[in-house]
Amino acid sequence: MSYLVGINFTTSALETLMEARTVNNLPPAPHDDAARCLLAIELSKKSWIVAVNTPLSDKISRYTLESCDWKGLLDLCERIRTRVAREMKKPVEIISCYEAGYDGFWLHRLLEAHGIRNYVIDPASLQVDRRARRAKTDRVDVERILRSLLAYLRGEPKVWSVVRVPSIAEEDDRRLHRERDRLINERVQHVNRIKGLLAIHGIYDYQPLRGDRVQRLEQLHAADGQTLPPRLKAEILRELQRLELAIRMIKAIEAERDAIASAKTGHTSAKKIQHLAKIKSIGPEFATALVGEVFYRSFDNRKQLASYVGLTPAHFQSGAMSRDQGISKAGNAKARTVMIELAWLWLRHQPESPLSVWFRERVGNLKGRIRRITIVAVARKLLIALWRYLENGMVPEAAILKVK
Repeated sequence: MSYLVGINFTTSALETLMEARTVNNLPPAPHDDAARCLLAIELSKKSWIVAVNTPLSDKISRYTLESCDWKGLLDLCERIRTRVAREMKKPVEIISCYEAGYDGFWLHRLLEAHGIRNYVIDPASLQVDRRARRAKTDRVDVERILRSLLAYLRGEPKVWSVVRVPSIAEEDDRRLHRERDRLINERVQHVNRIKGLLAIHGIYDYQPLRGDRVQRLEQLHAADGQTLPPRLKAEILRELQRLELAIRMIKAIEAERDAIASAKTGHTSAKKIQHLAKIKSIGPEFATALVGEVFYRSFDNRKQLASYVGLTPAHFQSGAMSRDQGISKAGNAKARTVMIELAWLWLRHQPESPLSVWFRERVGNLKGRIRRITIVAVARKLLIALWRYLENGMVPEAAILKVK
């Protein structure tokens, strides 16, 4: 699941093999000389439940720790390691896993730093009982995760999907465009709230995003010519203050984003952003979002790339029934939204490219659903073309580059 350009990085053969196995959802090769101890961790704000399976017993042991008690978790791992090593007279390898969620990846990095091999699992990929009424508790869930870990290590890669954990720097690179999106939504909420408050007094022509918004508010009168009630005006002024704060924050973020896109720096992400921004129809915001969400990682083939963004078709076939369910939507929702928006811009700013011609030949003047379906196909093709451009320097066919 979850998370490079014309720049090549030198990695050891072992690192390359490990990365390939992770992308393909394959477990690393086993260490035959080590005894394996397996842990599954169910994280919550109330407590951590740890299920443990060791070579000393077929039973699953459960331990309950306080929430965020990482020291207690490491102590538990050390006690298990010591006991198994003493009984079996051989090295001990501890393997753990937990579901991706609210806690992010800090625990994964902590466990890996202490010599524990850890997997972060996509919760939606775990198989569950399909009965309408089934037992659902943290204790049941943690045992189910542990059994899935056992199956995965036996060589069943499809039992779940392993999340590719980004580095701290890669994770930090996403902050700018994600925060900007939240602030844009907040700005829209304030604007709509102000317009709604004024609409109940018959005022429809006030624009909160204009620079003279406060001065114009003082001049406003209701539709019947009366002045605005004092508490209403005070509330609108407070909304304007919050709106102005959001606007200032958006400008600060966009200034930092534009500086990264234009700076002559050796930073890998910055170079990718600059390469993408050279193509007409791709601005600094789209380039930053695509690099932060998609192109920060490597892919083996175009199928992996499209699957990560959730743009692959999902076919349904059972007996005589066979139909197309549309795209899977199982990947990065933010990246998928950006690509569909970019596909529409591509048709406008790159009208002579083969992609745009392909779209027009199939859609023509038709409106509605067929148009929306075809633009998704354009988004998938464009995503693959941009990936090849960053990986190999192959500019999308007939694409127009910006004039410096």
